[in-house]
Amino acid sequence: MIRFIFLIPLVLSLAWIIYLQLNGWTLKQGLKGFGYIAIFSTVIAVFYTLMMWLTGR
Repeated sequence: MIRFIFLIPLVLSLAWIIYLQLNGWTLKQGLKGFGYIAIFSTVIAVFYTLMMWLTGR
């Protein structure tokens, strides 16, 4: 499972692009959403890294 953690930001970004296109918005208008995706993905990565370090994996 942990090997596929890099897919989270890719899937979220793809979903965001699809959402923007369906609602007629440009990627520039949705730039703030990509920032939120990056922050959310970073938090997940830090959490998993911390858990791996704490459990000794």
